[in-house]
Amino acid sequence: MDRRNFFTSTAGALAAAAFQGDSIARAQSAAASVSGRPADTVARDEDFWMNVRHAFTVDRNMVNLNNGGVSPAPKIVMDTEIRYLEIENLSPSYYMWNVLDPGIETVRRRLARMFGCDPEEIAITRNASEGLEIVQLGMDLKRGDEVITTNQDYPRMITCWQQRERRDGIVLKQLRFPVPPPSMDYLVKLFEDAITPRTKVIHLCHITNRTGQIFPVKKICQLGKARGIEVIVDGAHAFAQFPFKQEDLDCDYYGTSLHKWVLAPIGTGMLYVKKSKISQIWPMMAAPPELNDNIRKFEEIGTHPASQRNAITEALNFHDSIGAERKAERFRYLRKRWANQLRDLPGVRILNSEDPEQSCAIGFVSVDGFDAPKLQNYLWTKHRIWTVAIVTPGEYQGLRVTPNVYSTLEEIDTFAEVMTKVVKAGSIPS
Repeated sequence: MDRRNFFTSTAGALAAAAFQGDSIARAQSAAASVSGRPADTVARDEDFWMNVRHAFTVDRNMVNLNNGGVSPAPKIVMDTEIRYLEIENLSPSYYMWNVLDPGIETVRRRLARMFGCDPEEIAITRNASEGLEIVQLGMDLKRGDEVITTNQDYPRMITCWQQRERRDGIVLKQLRFPVPPPSMDYLVKLFEDAITPRTKVIHLCHITNRTGQIFPVKKICQLGKARGIEVIVDGAHAFAQFPFKQEDLDCDYYGTSLHKWVLAPIGTGMLYVKKSKISQIWPMMAAPPELNDNIRKFEEIGTHPASQRNAITEALNFHDSIGAERKAERFRYLRKRWANQLRDLPGVRILNSEDPEQSCAIGFVSVDGFDAPKLQNYLWTKHRIWTVAIVTPGEYQGLRVTPNVYSTLEEIDTFAEVMTKVVKAGSIPS
């Protein structure tokens, strides 16, 4: 290689590295270019979203429409996590506890600002399940006390309450509702009618992991408070999918995962507990009595992944650079794009609400006579389209479809085109 070719190839490599590493700067630049424009207009600006897509290093040889389970992080978040991992590995017992651990207070402050609460009300967990089970298992409940939830709440949370049924003799009541429900008021009344003098806890999803139904959380929380009932909110899918603050919910307990719509490292989550409630909840893992009123008692898990937790800050920076309202409108735009291509086909039912107050990124499609798991398997094995099949016995089945900010219109349209061919054929090809 001659000198000129050497410098040309080196410059290209450096440019490529910079291109991948400046994701926040690119997102901020893109955001500045659309400043002042309505979010629903920006949702259709492919130049803006092209800049966002370049922040990710995803596999473009598959169409990933299952971001609801866990999402990839932007490259800058991954790079930050790796850098912290390398730092702590220099001498773990020193760097982890003396250099990296203090950084968790910045993460706590940033999460509190996003949620609109006091940092002393935020615990950093490994996922929504851990945060929610801290509250579920930490509440003092007696034999015969009732807990109201729905049959569409997250299975792990239902399993936790069922364990308390077996262990403590509490009573779990699971409510059923049609998808989509007639209205938000219908959901409020559903819970109100189920309350009895023995009801001690209401547990509900902010947005269900199945059909993406958003619940009227504030009205249900106030319903519970007026009757002295504790209300636990599962926000695993809501946080960073669409904008809101704690005051919009008026909740006392809120658990969420950060590796979904925040795009933080896999294995990160958050638990909000109102200050006045902290002392009433036992931590899942024992903490000394001097932490009784301290939110940090819920983080007493022993040795922990400091590199993952500290990289949350970069994910929050990336989220802020795009803008919460722009993200939400993009999600709705992508959901409607594929749903509108399918909804009038024979046998197709779109089981998420079209009301923007009741739905956002998560869409759900059911096809009469089609086995959802087989359909999922066909899409993946024949077309490299990754979705998730959900079956609620005796009620409905279908595919949950969840694109993200890095998804392309070509990917959305590919899914819609393949589904159209299968539906018109009347059966799933063998």
